[in-house]
Amino acid sequence: MTIFEKFSLKDKVAIVTGGVGLIGAEFCRTLAEAGAAVAVVDLNASASQGIADTLTKSGYNALGIAADITQPESVNALVEKVISTFGRLDVLVNSAALDPKFDPTAAEKGIAPGAFEDYPLTDWNAALNVNLTGAFLVTQACVKQMLKNKKGSIINICSTYGLNGPDQKLYIKNGERVAYKPVYYTVTKAGVLGFTKYLAAYYAETEIRVNALTPGGVYNNHEEYFVKNYSAKTILGRMAKKDEMNGALLFLASDASSYMTGNNLIVDGGWTAW
Repeated sequence: MTIFEKFSLKDKVAIVTGGVGLIGAEFCRTLAEAGAAVAVVDLNASASQGIADTLTKSGYNALGIAADITQPESVNALVEKVISTFGRLDVLVNSAALDPKFDPTAAEKGIAPGAFEDYPLTDWNAALNVNLTGAFLVTQACVKQMLKNKKGSIINICSTYGLNGPDQKLYIKNGERVAYKPVYYTVTKAGVLGFTKYLAAYYAETEIRVNALTPGGVYNNHEEYFVKNYSAKTILGRMAKKDEMNGALLFLASDASSYMTGNNLIVDGGWTAW
């Protein structure tokens, strides 16, 4: 088998949760280009169908599915739809996660959004429900199908903030505090790493591999002050482009990484190296 054949996903089937997100959509396109049939999963039905339609028009095999990953019934229906349509499941990418949602009443309290001292319990619980429980439910349903094939690749999307505490100085603009990175982000992304290692060890002596992919900050029309602050902390001196995680994602999804499980592939421009 050549190295190009190892990277091929021909005749494979993949599910990507958070498939309409900035990098989630990139993951869907990458897996499709590598030959996989891709289920684009998101809470937003029209958005997931839109991504799937775009892929289909480009000659790829894709299916848009709306699902609430925090609800077991919705998750089970999602997996049943994929199996009834494509007949199998080989790759799962757990990319769905809540982005930081700042407390709109923070200013009234005289504090910066995201401050730990007054962080809302409702927002904390919502993040745990999506970022951890959602990944748990989707993986639990998907791995049952992978066990039938005795093979599969599960990729959990982490963050550099799951490895290190956020540098809150990044959120200072013109000498004033704009916001804080919320507590839930580090806690849930660190939990994703623990989840990854648990599953990899649990499925020892099978060909079900479980790894994490940890992106650094990806540019998404951030304000200039933040881009400057963030870039100064990376060895490469910039934020990532949205397509710069695709190679790592394909590596983990394919047989090119066949001897890799329980690990964390970090693509952060050198953020964690100093």
